[in-house]
Amino acid sequence: MAEAWREPRLARWVTEACSPGVLLLIVLCAVGLHATGSAAGLGWALLTVLLCCVLPYGFVLFGVARGWWADWHITDREQRTVPLLVGVGCVAVAVVLLWSLPGAPRDLAALVVAILAGGATTVAVTLWWKISVHTAVAAGATAVLITTFGQALLLTALLPLLTGWSRVALRDHTLAQVVAGGAQGALIGAVGYSLLR
Repeated sequence: MAEAWREPRLARWVTEACSPGVLLLIVLCAVGLHATGSAAGLGWALLTVLLCCVLPYGFVLFGVARGWWADWHITDREQRTVPLLVGVGCVAVAVVLLWSLPGAPRDLAALVVAILAGGATTVAVTLWWKISVHTAVAAGATAVLITTFGQALLLTALLPLLTGWSRVALRDHTLAQVVAGGAQGALIGAVGYSLLR
C-alpha cells in the first residue's frame, strides 16, 4: 500500500482530478444551487463557470497549443504571469456582473470576489516565487464548502492535503510552496467569502 502512494501515476491522477478548474467548477455550481435552491442558481453558476473557468482555461490550452507555455498546469513560474492576469481579468468581469445584475445570488457573488482576491494575490506572489495554485484552490474550495454546507463537509479538509501531496510527489512544487498555497486559499476562502456573503 505504501508503494502506491509513491506511484507517480496516482499523483498525476490526483493532480488532474483536483486541478483548479475542476474544483472551481464544482464549488461554483454547488454554491449557486445552494444560494437559490432552484435552477436559476445553476444558471448563474454556469455564467460564472464560463467566466472563471472556461475562458481562462481555454486561453491556457490555446497558449499550450501555440507553444507559449509547456503544459496546462504552467509549471514554469516565468510563464505564469500572463495566463494568471487573463484569469484575473475574466474573474473581474464576473464580479462586476454578479454585483450589478439584479437577482444574482449573494453567496455566488461573494465567492467570485474571493476567487478574484485569490487570483490577484497569486499574481503578486508569482512575480518572485512559485506558490501552489492547486493547493490554494483546494484549500479555498474546502473553506467555502464547509462555510456554506456546515460540518457535513468537514471531510473535504482532506482535499488540500491530498492535492498538496500530489504536487510534491510530482516535484512540481516544494513542501513550502504547497503549504503557502494552502494557507492562502484557506484564509481567503474562509475570511473573504464569509465576510461578503
